[in-house]
Amino acid sequence: MTIAPLEIIGAHASPYSRKLRAVLRYRRIPFRWIVRNSKDDIATPDLPVSLIPVLVFPTEGGERSRAMVDSTFQIRRLEELFSERSVIPPDPAVALVDALLEDYADEWLTKAMFHYRWAFAPDVAKASSILPRWGRIHAPEEKVAGLSVLFRERQVGRLGVVGSNATTAPVIEASYRRLLAVLDAQLQRHPFVMGERPGSADFGLFGQLSQLAQFDPTSMALALELAPRVYAWCDVMEDLSGYEVKERDWTARDEAPEALRGLLSEAGRTYAPFLVANAAALERRDAQVSCMIDGGPWTQKPFPYQGKCLSWLREGRAALSEADRAWVDELLAGTGCEVLFKA
Repeated sequence: MTIAPLEIIGAHASPYSRKLRAVLRYRRIPFRWIVRNSKDDIATPDLPVSLIPVLVFPTEGGERSRAMVDSTFQIRRLEELFSERSVIPPDPAVALVDALLEDYADEWLTKAMFHYRWAFAPDVAKASSILPRWGRIHAPEEKVAGLSVLFRERQVGRLGVVGSNATTAPVIEASYRRLLAVLDAQLQRHPFVMGERPGSADFGLFGQLSQLAQFDPTSMALALELAPRVYAWCDVMEDLSGYEVKERDWTARDEAPEALRGLLSEAGRTYAPFLVANAAALERRDAQVSCMIDGGPWTQKPFPYQGKCLSWLREGRAALSEADRAWVDELLAGTGCEVLFKA
C-alpha cells in the first residue's frame, strides 16, 4: 500500500512512542517523527483522549484527518495496512502468547519504569530537567525551569496511579531485577523474544527498557550491572530497518516451551495475579486493589484500562480453535499465567 508518510507525535521519554517508532523503522514504513509540544506539533486531528504516541494517517493530498492512540492497536492497524515484515506471528496460538507478553511489558513493566523515574531523587532530578526541554529545545531558561517544576510535581503525584508506593516498591524492584535476568538468558538463545525476528512483545519490552535500562539513572545502573546484554539489545532494537528476516524465523510451537517459559513465568508471578485482582476490584467497585504478589502485599487504586486488557486477552484465547487453545493452555500451565483464563 502506498500512502503519504505517516506521522508519530510522541516523546523521547515515552516508552510507547519509542515502541511505535521502532516498529515503523523495522517495518520500513515511511514516517515523520514529531516531538510533542514542539513547533511542528500542530493541527493534530481530534482524539477522545490526550495520550502519546499519536499516529496520524495523512491522505495522499496531505490532509491530516485521521489519527489514533494506543500503541497496541496502532501496531495492529499497521498490520492491516502493510503486509511486509509483520510483527505478529502467523501462528494464532503463538500470536496470543506474543500479545500476552506485549501486554505484560506495556502494563506491568511500565510500573517499574514510572517507579524508578519518579521515586528516586537522582532520577527525578534528571527527568524533570531533561523531559520538558525536548519539545522546547530553544525556549528561554526561565520558562523551561518553571515548567520543569510543574512537570515534576505532576508526575510524582501520579506514582500512586500506576501502583508505586511504600507497600509495592519491594515487589516492583524485585520484579525488574528478575526481568533483567530472564531477558538476558533469553537473548543468549535468540536475538529476540519471538525467535530470530522481533514480535510485538519485543517492541513492548524495548519501549519500557529504552527508559529503564538506558535513561533513568537508578534502573540503568542495575541494567549495566546485572544485564549489560539487555542494554546493548535496546540499542539494536532502536533501529532494525537493516535487519533481514524470513518467515521461518518465528519461534515455532515446539520451541516455545523452552524459549518463552522464563518470561511467561515472570509475567505469571507478577502481572497475572494483579490483572485478576484488578478485574475483581473493578467488578465489585472497590476503592482499592489489595492482593498478594510474589509473596508481598500489593495495594493500589483499580485501573479500568487494565481491566480491559484482561478482557482482550480472554477474547483472544476464546477466538482460537479448540486445538490452539489446548496448546496455549499447556504452554501456560505452571507459569502462573493460567489464572488469566480461569473462570
